Amino acid sequence: MRRGPSITCTGLGLHLGATEILRDVSLCVAPGSIHAIVGPNGGGKSSLIRCILGQMPHRGQVSLDWDGAVGRIGYVPQALNFDASLPMTVLDFLATLDSNRPGFLRPRAALRQRIEARLARVGMSGKALRRMGALSGGERQRVLMAQALEPAPDLLILDEPMAALDEAGAATFERLLQDLRGEGVTLLWIEHDLDAVRRLADRVTALNRHVLFDGPPAQELSPQRIIDIFSHRGIAA
Repeated sequence: MRRGPSITCTGLGLHLGATEILRDVSLCVAPGSIHAIVGPNGGGKSSLIRCILGQMPHRGQVSLDWDGAVGRIGYVPQALNFDASLPMTVLDFLATLDSNRPGFLRPRAALRQRIEARLARVGMSGKALRRMGALSGGERQRVLMAQALEPAPDLLILDEPMAALDEAGAATFERLLQDLRGEGVTLLWIEHDLDAVRRLADRVTALNRHVLFDGPPAQELSPQRIIDIFSHRGIAA
């Protein structure tokens, strides 16, 4: 079974103007693991993801070590910004991303079947013809997860994907993460739900501009450390 890549960040630094966003961030993500990033709002978590994806200039090094040929990277952002008045269905949205055909043409039957299968996997069966603008925030997050599943990713990066999900959606998401890990996918996951991190993650890194701590969730996510993270007081790495 092919495994996703390992990720190594060494001495990562980022400034936007005079503001320091990241300072000397070093971490290692094991191949085929679920690695969670936690920390307060404004702590640099999304900026770290953008550096790894090559979207922001930074100091230091980011290395992805693939098992053989370079694989596919999937990305699920925090939210989807679009014009909710557009007469675009879920099927239209996913077909446009998956096809090199013009968006106004109906997707071929084989593509529609693949889209329906992905929607079923994220708990959106029977909703392919729903208008995107009529979806709830949690339903849009499920659609964003569906778009990241094809082509099948070897590395999947998730930026707070559970933020708008209800209890059923969160349960579906957790099962999907476990399935993907079982398939050898490397998962880098920004998350605020620390109970979910304890249940699912193999390793957790706490970030507030610099690394506060890094290790197994059961060991690192003690009550005092959680208070330290979200009170912005920070602790030594």
